[in-house]
Amino acid sequence: MPVLMQARRRDERHRAATPLELFFDLCFVVAVAQAGRQLAHGLAEGHPGHGISGYLMLFFAVWWAWMNFSWFASAYDTDDVLYRVVTLVQMAGVLILAAGVPRAFAHSDFTVIWFGYLVMRLAMVTQWLRAAHGSRGAERRTALRYALGVTVCQIGWLGLLALPEHDIPWVFVVVGLLELAVPALAERERQTTWHPHHIAERYGLFTIIVLGETIAAATLAVQSALDRNDALGTLLPIAGGGLLLVFAAYWIYFAVGNQPKEYLNAEAPPGSWPNGADTSGASSLQFAMQGAGRYVHHAVGAGIDRGIGAASTGDAPHRDADAGRQLAAATIHRALRRDEREGAGPCGSHAETPAAVANADAGNGAPGYV
Repeated sequence: MPVLMQARRRDERHRAATPLELFFDLCFVVAVAQAGRQLAHGLAEGHPGHGISGYLMLFFAVWWAWMNFSWFASAYDTDDVLYRVVTLVQMAGVLILAAGVPRAFAHSDFTVIWFGYLVMRLAMVTQWLRAAHGSRGAERRTALRYALGVTVCQIGWLGLLALPEHDIPWVFVVVGLLELAVPALAERERQTTWHPHHIAERYGLFTIIVLGETIAAATLAVQSALDRNDALGTLLPIAGGGLLLVFAAYWIYFAVGNQPKEYLNAEAPPGSWPNGADTSGASSLQFAMQGAGRYVHHAVGAGIDRGIGAASTGDAPHRDADAGRQLAAATIHRALRRDEREGAGPCGSHAETPAAVANADAGNGAPGYV
C-alpha cells in the first residue's frame, strides 16, 4: 500500500542514491546520446550553428527534467510501489523524447518530443500533488506551487508546435526562463528539505554516466573508422586526444577530490555548509543555479565523443581542426589550473582543509560538486 509522502530530514545520515535513481539516469543518457548524434550530423554536414543550437536546446530540456526529479527525490523519495511506478512513467517519457530527437533536428517537428516531455512532467506534477496531500501549511503550499508551475510551463512548451520554425529558439529562451523561475516562486515561503550530500552525489553520478557514454560512443566511432581505414598514424592521435579530453573533463568536475562526504561535512548541522555559510534562509534555487554551470559541463562532456567521431571518420570540415585543438588545450589547461587553485597534489590529495577548499570556490558560493 502507498505510504503517506512526507518530507525527509535534511540531516538524515548515510543518505545515498538509490538503484532506481541510477536506472533513471541511464534512461536520460539515452536521450543525451540521441541529441549528441544529431550534433555530430550537423557538424559533419557543415551546419555547426544548427547542430550546436539544437543540441543545447534539447539538452536543456532533458537536463532540466532530470534536475526536477533529482531535487524532488532528495526531499520526498518514499521508494514505495506508487513512487516507483510514477518514476518508471517518467523514464518512459524520456525514452519517447529520445525517439523524437532525430525528427526535431531534421524537420523541426517537436511533436514527439513535446509528448514525451508531457509524460515526464505530468508524472512530476503527480508526485508534487502527492507531496501536497501528505503535508500541511507552508510545505503544502510549496508543493502546490511546484505542481502549478510545472503545469504552466508545459503549456508554454506548446509554442514549439504552434509557432513558426524561426520562433522556436525564442520559445526555448522564454519558457526556459520560466522553468528556472519555478523553484524561486514555489519556495518563496518555505524551501524543500533536500539533502546536501545526496544532491552532490546525484550530480557527480550523472557526470560519470555521461562521461561513460562519451567513452563508449567514441570507442565505437574509432572502431568504425578502423574498419574502413587502416591509417593508424592518423586515428591513434585522435583517439588518444579524445580520451585525454574526457579525462580532463572528469578532472575539472571532480577537482575538489574524491571524498564528497568529507567535503560536504555530513556531520554539519542543517542550514550550514562546510565553510560555515548559513543556508537557513536560502532556497534550493540558489543551489540549483550552481548546477547551471554543470549544465554546460554535462553538455560539453556529452558532446566530446561526437567531435571525436567526426574527426576519426573524416567527416568534420578541416577548418574545425584548429578549433578542436584549441578547445582541447583550453580544457586541459583549465583542469590543471583549477587543480592548482584547489591545492591538489598529483594524487588528488589536498593541503587545505575542506573549509579552505570551499572558500577557494567562493565565487560559486556552493560546494564544487554541485
